Amino acid sequence: MVDQLYDLIIVGGGVVGYAGAMYAGRMQLKTLVLGELLGGTIILTDVVENYPGFIRLTGQELADKLKEHALDYKEFVEIKEEKVAQVKMHGNCFDVFTDNGKKYQSKAVIFATGMKHRELNVPGEKEFAGKGVHTCMLCDGFFFKNKIIGVVGGSDSAAKEALLGTQWAKKIYIIYRGEKIRAEPINGRRIEEKIKEGKMEIINNTNIKEIKGNERVTHVIFDKPYKGGKEFKLDGLFVEIGADPQSELAKSLGVKTNEKGEIAIDREAKTNVPGVFAAGDVVDTRFKQAITGAGEVVLAVYSAYTYINTTEMVCPVSDEEIQEKVKK
Repeated sequence: MVDQLYDLIIVGGGVVGYAGAMYAGRMQLKTLVLGELLGGTIILTDVVENYPGFIRLTGQELADKLKEHALDYKEFVEIKEEKVAQVKMHGNCFDVFTDNGKKYQSKAVIFATGMKHRELNVPGEKEFAGKGVHTCMLCDGFFFKNKIIGVVGGSDSAAKEALLGTQWAKKIYIIYRGEKIRAEPINGRRIEEKIKEGKMEIINNTNIKEIKGNERVTHVIFDKPYKGGKEFKLDGLFVEIGADPQSELAKSLGVKTNEKGEIAIDREAKTNVPGVFAAGDVVDTRFKQAITGAGEVVLAVYSAYTYINTTEMVCPVSDEEIQEKVKK
C-alpha cells in the first residue's frame, strides 16, 4: 500500500536535500525529503566560512536556515527523518521504501545521499570505536580536554578537524601517509601558527598499522619509526581520510556510476535513467562543497519539473493497475 504519491522525492536530508526542497516548493511540486540524519554531515562542522551570504556560521545553523526556508513552502514540502531502504521503478514512477515499513511513491527522484566516512581498516579500529577512535571532532573533541590526540588524513577536512581540536587538546598530531597535507591556504597558515605555538605537529609519510589500548585507546603502532620507535602514545584518534559516495540505492535502479562509485550526471543533473536526478557529494563533479551541491540540486529540481510536465506519467499503486493500463 502506498502511503502517499508525490511529484518528487528527495533522498537525503542534508543541506543539498533542503535546498532542493526549497526550489521544488517554489515550483509547486509536491515534495518529500527523506533522510536518516536530518541536516546531514554538515551539522558536525563547527564553522562554515565558504557559503555565500554568511561570513561565518556553524554547520547546524546553515542546515537550520535551509530547512526553515524549505518549510516556508509547507503547502508543498514535507521533511521526514526516515532511512530509505529501497527504491524501485513502478510504471515510470518510483516506489520508495523506508526501514520503518513506509512506502511512498513519486514521479521523479533526486538522490542527494552524500558520502560515508572511510575507515582505516586496521586492528583495534572497530574495537575502540567511540572509545578513543572517532570521526567527528565537533561531536567528541570536548572529551579530550588537555589530552594528546591524533588526526589521520591530509585533506583540508583533516586540517579543519585538527584546528578545531586545538580548542580542547593539549597537543594534536596530524598523521598523513603523504609528503605534504593539502589544506586550503587559510587553514595551512592557521596550522603553521599552531605548530609555532607548540599545539600541533605533522607526522608525514607515515601510516597507522594498529590501534591499541585497554578500555580506551592508549597508543598506535606506526609502519615506520618516529622519534625512535613505532609505538606512539595517543589518548584519542580522529579518522579523516575521505569518504565514499552512498550511491547503492541509485545503482539498484540501473543508474550509471564512475570508477569511484559516484553517480554520473550531465550539466542538468540528469542521470541515465529517466526521472532520476542527483546532486551533491554523491555525484561525479570534482569540487564538492555545500554551495556547489546547492547549485546542482537546483538544476536537478528544474530538470525534474520539466520531466514531470512533459512526460505521460504512469503511477499505479499496484501491479494490477499497471496491467490494466497496459491493456488499455
